[in-house]
Amino acid sequence: MKVNRKWVIALAMPALMLLASHVFAQADQKPVFSGYKGVMIGMPMSDARSKLGSARDKSDEEDYYVYNDKENCQVLYGHDKTVRVISVTYLGKDAPTAMEVLGVDAAAKPEGGINKRIDYPKAGYSVSYLKTKGDDPMVIVTVQKMLVAQ
Repeated sequence: MKVNRKWVIALAMPALMLLASHVFAQADQKPVFSGYKGVMIGMPMSDARSKLGSARDKSDEEDYYVYNDKENCQVLYGHDKTVRVISVTYLGKDAPTAMEVLGVDAAAKPEGGINKRIDYPKAGYSVSYLKTKGDDPMVIVTVQKMLVAQ
């Protein structure tokens, strides 16, 4: 049986286009989790500090906030004194899920933990979700400014 190459290509192209659009659709979506307590990537240090309150530790490079024994936040600043990383740690069962943070489910690894990152090039940052296994997990949500290739 002789197969016409044009038919194979014509039938394969829509499937490839659908697959490619699914793979790249996540990066084009608007991030579900883009900041914390009103603090966003690129925000001036002074504005971030006024929104987050009194830091336990404070410097020109980073601030560390403890809100209770189950939630804390670390903010890193760039040389231009703007927010470049927001990392929030949650402890316990009330921590957000991957769906709440990323807008998509994330499968657990064989050992039980979850680790997923989505890049948002149009927004200029990535969002990552890390969850340890167990009944009382630790979840770390990080929003980080993407580096621009020069």
